[in-house]
Amino acid sequence: MAVRAVRGAVQLERDEAGHMDEQVGALLTAILDRNGLTADDLISIWFTATPDLHSDFPAAAARKLGIVDVPLICAQELDIAGAMPRVVRVLAHIESDKPRADIAHVYLGAAAALRKDIAQ
Repeated sequence: MAVRAVRGAVQLERDEAGHMDEQVGALLTAILDRNGLTADDLISIWFTATPDLHSDFPAAAARKLGIVDVPLICAQELDIAGAMPRVVRVLAHIESDKPRADIAHVYLGAAAALRKDIAQ
């Protein structure tokens, strides 16, 4: 079993806790589904949020999905002029037998423009 990394992102329409829970939950669910994973396959998850998001911690959405025994951490994304606003990014470390090339990185909605090279 290898350790792999899965990337993903979603752009929120507004900075509201319920909306963040919904969108980050959808992102995490898509990452798990598209890679055939369960919470038991997760090693850890890093979340970053752009500086314009203040309503909640993205990790709270993971806990609401039942991801309760996986180490999670949140950090603030760099404040770069012209960067896409209201974005939550994910870097999940997983255990998987899949080759690195078969990992599905998930960029939902407008966030797909962030990584056209790997977004699926």
